[in-house]
Amino acid sequence: MCVAEKPRLLVIERESHLVGSARDRLAEIFEVVTVRTMSRALALLREQEFAAVYVDTAQLSAVRWAGILIQADEILEAIADGVTVVDPDLRIIWANPEFQSLTDPCVEIVGSKFYRALGNPEVIGPDPCPFTSAVASRGTATTVLRIGANRYLRVTVTPVFDAANVLAHMIALTRDITDETQQQLKVNAIHKAGDELADLTPDELTEMGFEERTDLLKHNIIRHMKDLLGLDFIEIRLLDRGSGRLIPLLTEGMTPEAATRELYARKENNGVTGFVAATGQSYLCPDTLHDPLYLEGAAGARSSLTVPLIYHGTVIGTLNVENRQSNAFDDRDRQFLEIYARNVAAALNTLELLQAEKLSTVNASVEAISRELALPLDDILSDATTVLDRYAGHDEDIIARLRHLLVRAREIRSLIHKVGSTIVPEAKRATPRPALRLAGTRLLVVDADEAIRRSAHHLLGCQGATVETARDAHEAIALARQTPYSAAMVDIRLPDLDGFEAFRRLREVQPGVPIILMTGFGYDPSHSIVKARQEGLQTVLYKPFRADRLMEAVEQALRSAPAKPPTGSVPPSPFPPPTSDGEAPRQES
Repeated sequence: MCVAEKPRLLVIERESHLVGSARDRLAEIFEVVTVRTMSRALALLREQEFAAVYVDTAQLSAVRWAGILIQADEILEAIADGVTVVDPDLRIIWANPEFQSLTDPCVEIVGSKFYRALGNPEVIGPDPCPFTSAVASRGTATTVLRIGANRYLRVTVTPVFDAANVLAHMIALTRDITDETQQQLKVNAIHKAGDELADLTPDELTEMGFEERTDLLKHNIIRHMKDLLGLDFIEIRLLDRGSGRLIPLLTEGMTPEAATRELYARKENNGVTGFVAATGQSYLCPDTLHDPLYLEGAAGARSSLTVPLIYHGTVIGTLNVENRQSNAFDDRDRQFLEIYARNVAAALNTLELLQAEKLSTVNASVEAISRELALPLDDILSDATTVLDRYAGHDEDIIARLRHLLVRAREIRSLIHKVGSTIVPEAKRATPRPALRLAGTRLLVVDADEAIRRSAHHLLGCQGATVETARDAHEAIALARQTPYSAAMVDIRLPDLDGFEAFRRLREVQPGVPIILMTGFGYDPSHSIVKARQEGLQTVLYKPFRADRLMEAVEQALRSAPAKPPTGSVPPSPFPPPTSDGEAPRQES
């Protein structure tokens, strides 16, 4: 006679509350299996068959939650992200298959510590302990973990509290972000490599000649291309603006015919390189055998990727890479190469490979510094002059110090260029440089628009003018009281005075200075231009202006001036000269 097996009963109790008689009666009917934690109970329910579950009253709230969890089991298992439920001690109560695929196969997941199940990963951040932070903030907390050598997970933790406001458990959502993290790491590596392209100390710049700097740049580019981007066939060409010719700078792995091929920045009959240089757009060629623009570069190449070298919005050359496999490049490769190309373009500019016969690296840096300091220096001059103008008749020591500040501020521009030319003298030229059209002039530009003031510095300063700017009419008038100008350019819509009033006040301060009034699209609601013409205005400049029109307007105004004060000097009257120590005496207003 066969005895039937007893049905199995799962008893969940933190501490033993069943008295001996009750336990004995249950044992007569059931095969009793006792556990003390909900995590172990859930594990057994998933793995074994039970006829019933006996729950201690202290565990009832957890059982209700466990029942909901079991009902939602199919949904949670289908989620593409890893989902785990952990108790306050960070022991895993439940985990879906996606999370299990991330764990150490030698570790029993349920009942194991969360980090132990993942093989004790490295916490990348930003949160060093998202579980503690989530409980403390009673909200979500996120961090990134690295498991193994190159796998990255984003973990987001959400705490769950019971009706008594006691932490019941925490839910951890784990997402594999290896692909996007590695992409960002590669972008960071590309930026770092780009920064290293022209990373030379001042001593190295002084010691290294043009050829040495060129060779160093080529060496770094080839090394980065091979080690960082895995590319073997490389070509860089620089654009000669005068002829439009694309001059080879670096060729690695290209055929001799390709390396010496004459190419121009044109959309047709100049290959992919000419097209990219002409349009400023990257070009991905997945199959060279069927691309009408492609001209052979590397022997047997089946795909290519060409990106423009762009500096300050202008195409200065091209960077081309090739591969013997078709469809070897995708849009991500294009993005990586464009990032690196921007760094190459910046390095080329810094090392003066584009105009090696004209200026050295130091002079290029000096010009960049001068451009950046132009408006801040103008602000110093305007503010100091305004204070000086209003402080007349007060403390003479303060007046002297303000005048000294003006002298030193104006010296900064010339000192920057002087230091640059001392470090690396300008290269000898076969033909003399054309005379600068505005050499020896000092121009005042008055406009509330910072872009106009910055453009004036660039366009007029390139022709030898010393440019100073003001943001409003009162700043301009204060400057004019202290310094003579060859000419002044004044916008008719200033924040404090209209164009005619500014024109009239400047003429009162400096009677002989020629003044150009500026207006946008001929807009003149207060008729400033008409009234100024009646008072002798000769030149009007309409914005937005072209560089050639700006030069014509300034030269026309200068021709109308009775005399042109030289830059850096102050005429005897009404502007007294500086004293021997560089401080100018106070001029009574």
